[in-house]
Amino acid sequence: MQVNLLKSKIHRAAVTGASLNYEGSMTISADLAERVGLLPYEKILVSNMGNGERFETYVIYGERGAGQIQLNGATAHLGKIGDRLTIMNFGSFSMEEAVAHKPRVLLLNENNEVVRHDSGSVASELQIVV
Repeated sequence: MQVNLLKSKIHRAAVTGASLNYEGSMTISADLAERVGLLPYEKILVSNMGNGERFETYVIYGERGAGQIQLNGATAHLGKIGDRLTIMNFGSFSMEEAVAHKPRVLLLNENNEVVRHDSGSVASELQIVV
């Protein structure tokens, strides 16, 4: 059996730009995406803390170190510069993998600088009876 668990999350990311005419996706600075293990073109679920919108799209890497979080294409209608987002993605895990899994999490400030980084170390307290 496979279970779907949170693989990674970037919490409280501030929108830095929006490009309605871009073909789609969300631009995330490469260094931030890499720290939580997001790959280019990987599917993400995004929630906007300001207006309650939730949407799915995919990641493209932006300029490393720029703190870039940009809504592209149709998603540009779902937020504005300064809105705070939670960016999540999920993975399928075996029951054995699920027992040891802990997601990678970044908490960002208003300038998209890392305030806290949980590296995804093993969660040993979870007990699953198979």
